[in-house]
Amino acid sequence: MAEGKTEDSMIKRTNRGFILVLPVLLLLLASCNSNVLFTASAAMKNKTWQLRNTPVFKVPVNDTLNSNNIFFIIRTGSDYPFRNIFLFVTAISPEGIELTDTLQYYLADDKGKWYGNGFGDIHELSLPYRSNVFFPSKGEYLFKIRHGMRIKDLPGVYDIGLRVERISK
Repeated sequence: MAEGKTEDSMIKRTNRGFILVLPVLLLLLASCNSNVLFTASAAMKNKTWQLRNTPVFKVPVNDTLNSNNIFFIIRTGSDYPFRNIFLFVTAISPEGIELTDTLQYYLADDKGKWYGNGFGDIHELSLPYRSNVFFPSKGEYLFKIRHGMRIKDLPGVYDIGLRVERISK
């Protein structure tokens, strides 16, 4: 019986220690991502990015003084049939001014080794879009992303996302 009480007291001590450490861990995690101003992703139905599916990301901007970096985050599976991807990206300012870019990114090297991080079938890659961006006015900026590959439905794409990070001074 004495051993059972010892185990109970050890569990209680472990729980107390965990409760004390948890806020510190959360604070550290929050401080690591304090420069992320916006992040969102659009999941692709059946891991297929259909040509008619154009995700739109609405980015609220209140800071016109600091510069930012903008990235796309893409998650693909091993059934993605290409080593690259073309994207048609349209950025629209709160005033309605549009800027459209045609971009190409490599997702794998010549031998088929995927770039980025991966676990099992899923590979995640951060794709730089624009660096040192100053948003000239406050309001909502829209980013529309459409794949530009030569097939209508692009298999092996789990999701595409957008992340805006403030540049640390």
